[in-house]
Amino acid sequence: MALLAGPWLGCGTTSSPASAGDDAGGAFDVVSEPAPPYTQTLLDHVHIGSDSSKPDFQKATASVELTGGPFAQVSLVVDLVSPCFPWSNWKTDPPPAGQDWPADCDAFDRNFEMSLVDPDASDASDAQTSPGLELVRAITPFGGPEHLEQDVTDVFNSLQGPRTFEVTIPTYSDSAGKVSGSNGGWYVSAHLAVTPGTAPANVLAVIPLYYASVTAGETVADISFTMPPGTTSSRLEYRVTGHGGASDPSTSCIGPAEEFCKRTHHVYLDDQPIEQVTPWRADCAKLCTLADGGPFGGTGQYCEQNPCGDPQSVEASRANWCPGSETPPYSWTPGALSTPGAHTFKFAIDGIYAGGEWRVSAVAYAYGGGDGD
Repeated sequence: MALLAGPWLGCGTTSSPASAGDDAGGAFDVVSEPAPPYTQTLLDHVHIGSDSSKPDFQKATASVELTGGPFAQVSLVVDLVSPCFPWSNWKTDPPPAGQDWPADCDAFDRNFEMSLVDPDASDASDAQTSPGLELVRAITPFGGPEHLEQDVTDVFNSLQGPRTFEVTIPTYSDSAGKVSGSNGGWYVSAHLAVTPGTAPANVLAVIPLYYASVTAGETVADISFTMPPGTTSSRLEYRVTGHGGASDPSTSCIGPAEEFCKRTHHVYLDDQPIEQVTPWRADCAKLCTLADGGPFGGTGQYCEQNPCGDPQSVEASRANWCPGSETPPYSWTPGALSTPGAHTFKFAIDGIYAGGEWRVSAVAYAYGGGDGD
């Protein structure tokens, strides 16, 4: 069945405060002078845990609705804290008897995704038929801290009404406490740094097309969407990372998991190929500055940026991600997308092995007046 994507973010942003509100959506009131810069706190050291019986299981959320638009700049700033590190934490929070890790320490690298969800969507829980808008795709370090900053100005210059900000980390525990903590988790803080003023682009719509996982043998149908009247330029973003426990023996893999496999992605707009890409990161070694010490004794070394990970694993190339790093989207400006009206989007991934999966999100941006190139 075809998926239908609608511009739940869209229409109503203009390129200057003096004329704001003229578009059909009417996102902003007419203002004579922009409001002063401000910060909106979304999450303040909020726990994301691995206990499925608790409300903080693998996710933290906050309501967000900015005032004083349009905006000259909006930045999403996120800080992740791990109970595993620094090692001094182990003095006050030692491993339980018979275990090797503090109970609340998640020693592994995990998906670290930030998105906006429309609370009024017909089925906001369905990641395919009502896709959320992914803002940042990252991977946590192996048991270490992480700092991320992302420009989200175009998104919030198109946003109408409240949204739910979601941070997802699929953290899991080792009940025996031997390879990770027996009740591991993370703490996340997030805020928006907002500067009202003249918008840098005339954003007509931001349209989430897809946000879900694709597994072996799965086919994604055409996704129908509409670029609004007045569209003169556009951008298509495609975020992808490979994961899962597949053991593909093919020569396209350097290790026994989908994260170590090179896969070809085919991206189509209006049934025409945009590009064929093979997402792969070969720069992960930069996230391993070796240091001596740690709580394990002996003469071993650890990576400062990924303190709980084996250095060889930290440094290994992967399917478009590195531990402790953001994965930026592929970005295209196909001419056909700058035409107002109906369009379709589709992608296909070659050779996903049983047990593996790719996390995929796609977003279309529509601009008027020649902005957004």
